[in-house]
Amino acid sequence: MELRRHGVIGTLLTQQPKVADKIYALHETEVYCISKGKARVRYEFGCKVSVAITLDEGIVVGMRSFASNHYDGHTLKDALEKVGILTDQHPDLAVVDREYRGHDVEATRVLTSETRRGLTPKLIADLRRRSAIEAEICHMKTNGLLSRCHLKGDIGDAVFAVLNACDHNIQKILAHLRAWLAWIIATLRTP
Repeated sequence: MELRRHGVIGTLLTQQPKVADKIYALHETEVYCISKGKARVRYEFGCKVSVAITLDEGIVVGMRSFASNHYDGHTLKDALEKVGILTDQHPDLAVVDREYRGHDVEATRVLTSETRRGLTPKLIADLRRRSAIEAEICHMKTNGLLSRCHLKGDIGDAVFAVLNACDHNIQKILAHLRAWLAWIIATLRTP
């Protein structure tokens, strides 16, 4: 009985339903409950990962995992900072979900999916392109297995997220090379 009061098992047995630092898994105590707000899957358990993808090509230019369960709007500044570090360019425009309302970004223009007023035709096209980016993230969750990380701890989550982004980019490059090779072969075969 005395052993159970100390450590992870003791915390698990004595925790209340509405506490902030709740333990959801014994094997991975850094797991958080992330509310999705969807009817089919209301909650996910794990760590929050921010994905930055280019609008035109769909290439991942920044991916970062967060060690705590932040509100999405509070992660945007860190995600854009990571993109700036990796690409040596600060993005001019970020097209994001409604969950990113209340952000604290001032250097980049943030276009949320609920924005309807004062949009130019280019911004409307960028807003529509955001729907395709959602499919890219879904492919990374299912095909790249981003939804299930087998590495331990916060460092394992960060490494797994970066490796998944590399896998996604390599698959995109290989698809372009396949299309280019098919075009070359078709060009050489035509008289």
